[in-house]
Amino acid sequence: MGLLDNLKAKLAPAKDKVGDLAQQHEGKLSDGLDKMAKAVDSRTKGKYSEKIATGTDKAKDALGKIAHHDEPGGTPPATPSS
Repeated sequence: MGLLDNLKAKLAPAKDKVGDLAQQHEGKLSDGLDKMAKAVDSRTKGKYSEKIATGTDKAKDALGKIAHHDEPGGTPPATPSS
């Protein structure tokens, strides 16, 4: 077994734990991302609104993948649009 295989084997339980926590608190995390995006957009006076929205969407997609353990055929959760 190589070094990378050893590392993957040791980190597998942590990945599962993170996925479980993300699934339990997905709504709170999504709301936090929205609040953060709104605060950053306010501080930059809307100059980077499109980039902030894109980054927030990507972060929510990643959160959905982590929370649902990349279930094949699973539908991602609906994200409310602000």
